[in-house]
Amino acid sequence: MHRPHRRRAAQARALFRVGGRRSVTISPSRLAPVFVPRIWGSRSLAPLFDSGPAATEPIGEVWLTGDRCTFASGPLTGRSLGESWTGLSAEWKGRRLQATSRIPLLLKFIFPEEKLSVQVHPDDEYARRHEAAAGGTGKTEMWYAVAARPGAELRLGLEPGIVPEIFRQALKDSDIERCLSPLSVQTGDAFFVPAGSAHTIGPGVLLCEVQEHSDITYRIFDYNRRQADGSSRPLHVRQALDVLQFGTQRCGRVHGVQVQQGSAKKTYLVACPYFATEIWEFDGAIPATTCPDRFELLVPIEGHGRIHWRSESMPYLPGEAWVLPAALGEFQLAAQSATKLLRTYVPDLEQLSRELAENRLNESQRSAILRQ
Repeated sequence: MHRPHRRRAAQARALFRVGGRRSVTISPSRLAPVFVPRIWGSRSLAPLFDSGPAATEPIGEVWLTGDRCTFASGPLTGRSLGESWTGLSAEWKGRRLQATSRIPLLLKFIFPEEKLSVQVHPDDEYARRHEAAAGGTGKTEMWYAVAARPGAELRLGLEPGIVPEIFRQALKDSDIERCLSPLSVQTGDAFFVPAGSAHTIGPGVLLCEVQEHSDITYRIFDYNRRQADGSSRPLHVRQALDVLQFGTQRCGRVHGVQVQQGSAKKTYLVACPYFATEIWEFDGAIPATTCPDRFELLVPIEGHGRIHWRSESMPYLPGEAWVLPAALGEFQLAAQSATKLLRTYVPDLEQLSRELAENRLNESQRSAILRQ
């Protein structure tokens, strides 16, 4: 078969229906980010977005996979992720995720120039009962520190001995931070934040956040800040006390486990029913393969290069988010400078546990990665 015929045959095999109306080619697709102003945000989005849009307000979050994000490459270019997702078939979403009505993973960069409010997120059960209008999905998340200035810190989880009565009194005294555990942050650190974990993030860090697709936040304390119109942001203390995890804390710093795969270093960070997150580091070309059960997301953190698949390729740069369809199959990442990227997906935890065992991780290492 001549090469043009081979290419057309490959494209034909990669077609599927969207909403029963038209065919779309399976290919890696880059998403355009959405820049979200926050009162605590920054006017500098370096090093990832040196040429980001001019903002009249500080930007606190850059959403990489929100419903309003649009496809910037691939067959769905120009369409929003939100309007496209429902109509995508299992070849894109993956066999286990075919029924999802929106992309189940929300990825963000967080750029705090001031402290975020002290806050907490509900779990799925509470969100279903009380937040149906807001989507009814809880919010378990994890953070990866892309960059951190000296002395940067965050607070995550409650200190030992904190009970509701002590917490309420600290809130009355505007001294709620004493109830939360301080953690220093350095570049490359990672943290697991299950629903119910009280937290705040300090200035001087740039985080990549991987989470359930939910924006439900219960604000506990906002440092008596005023908005531009002089008003205070609303607090949600009653709801927060409903969902706060007292006693044993499941949140905290993640100690990833690194394995060597060919010329690449893979660090397994954390996996729970909602997401599994890894860091890949490589210089040169590495092969990879998608799983037909689920799509995956790649976010380059450092370096640049090209993604090759079938007979095509596209460049990648730091700060981008790429959707890799489940049916993509084999592809190659070719670094043109030393690359570090974040990979995340919705896991089958039993399957992942077997993968970890095949990579010779012992039971203690597997337990550190796998969370319920």
